[in-house]
Amino acid sequence: QVHLVESGGGLVQAGGSLRLSCAASGRTFSTYGKGWFRQAPGKEREFVAAISWKGYRTWYADSVKGRFTISRDNAKNTVYLQMNSLKSEDTAVYYCAAAPNDDGPLAGYDYWGQGTQVTVSS
Repeated sequence: QVHLVESGGGLVQAGGSLRLSCAASGRTFSTYGKGWFRQAPGKEREFVAAISWKGYRTWYADSVKGRFTISRDNAKNTVYLQMNSLKSEDTAVYYCAAAPNDDGPLAGYDYWGQGTQVTVSS
């Protein structure tokens, strides 16, 4: 199976930036669509961004559009989430996920990382 490990989370001031990384193991990872989700305490997990397996197509939640950028480097089996202009409402645990299709937020994500905490202070 595919194992995903997120990193890059931390504490940042509002208006600041962070880049999250998701390192994967598994021979089929590069052919999977990739997504980022987040979950704040007491709330359900929500879609943030996704990228097709070749990186030609991206999807973003309206709440992060224009501020976050998803990218991938298949040679490194890594997907990134560049987060700029961070807001307090971006505070959450961020998870990366992999899906066998390229349907963005509608894809069936079969593999999930353990999450990395992002905290944005005012």
